[in-house]
Amino acid sequence: MSTSIRRIGVVGGGRMGAGIAEVCARAGLDAVVCEADATAARAARERVAVSLERAVQRGKLDRISAEDALARMVFTGDLEDLADRQLVIEAVVENADAKTGIFTALDKIVEDPEAILASNTSAIPIMRLGMATGRADRVLGLHFFNPVPVLPLVEIVSSLHTTTSTVETTESFVRGALGKTAIRSRDRSGFVVNALLVPYLLSAVRMAESGYASASDIDDAMVLGCAHPMGPLKLADLIGLDTVAAVAGSLYDEFKEPLYAPPPLLLRMVQAGLLGRKTGRGFHTYDRD
Repeated sequence: MSTSIRRIGVVGGGRMGAGIAEVCARAGLDAVVCEADATAARAARERVAVSLERAVQRGKLDRISAEDALARMVFTGDLEDLADRQLVIEAVVENADAKTGIFTALDKIVEDPEAILASNTSAIPIMRLGMATGRADRVLGLHFFNPVPVLPLVEIVSSLHTTTSTVETTESFVRGALGKTAIRSRDRSGFVVNALLVPYLLSAVRMAESGYASASDIDDAMVLGCAHPMGPLKLADLIGLDTVAAVAGSLYDEFKEPLYAPPPLLLRMVQAGLLGRKTGRGFHTYDRD
């Protein structure tokens, strides 16, 4: 069934949305990326172009393939341009109201009743998004990981309404067309990865917040003592502290477990705009280029 899905739409051209669109285009698929306006759409195109060029420079992709991938992509500021898509993946800010509004709009715009509407959400319940449409049976979570062109995993999350055929078609697409590894999860906040990962990250934030150890020492401890490829605070910076806080909030709202509650330091850093790599400063400082 993977070959039946050829026309992909992506709503949101930030780091995740651009990465998802790039992976689809590199797989030979027709990808349309929709941003808030024309200016943001141009920025999304540049983001993908830079990523493709980086892949060429690192020997991961040849120049012709990179040019072909970019040529297969359309960047727009008009949601109506997604009308003919067979699969639309929403990848906007981790905010339930914003995502719900997009799904309501997509339900009216996407013409094919068999089209699948998916969300790249990290933690927001898929049921809530599905019920914002008249086709909850065709709505699911399709959670990629950052950086999308590099990390091989995709979580497929079904709600109580998502049909088996929708899940199977999507899994076939992820495995066959994109060449990624798919795992299935029930519709609970955090799914599989973040339900396990986020409490660990929050524990590291609390340790730094208490002054028990420095951010560098906490990260070195887990890299050198536990053979983790990256320390928890550097990983939080890579994910984005705003995203970590949003996922933690969703987990806490659903389960009311103290380990899921976002620490005050994390919330203050988000309020200050210190979001990690994407802003140049989080628990560590980065060259924004």
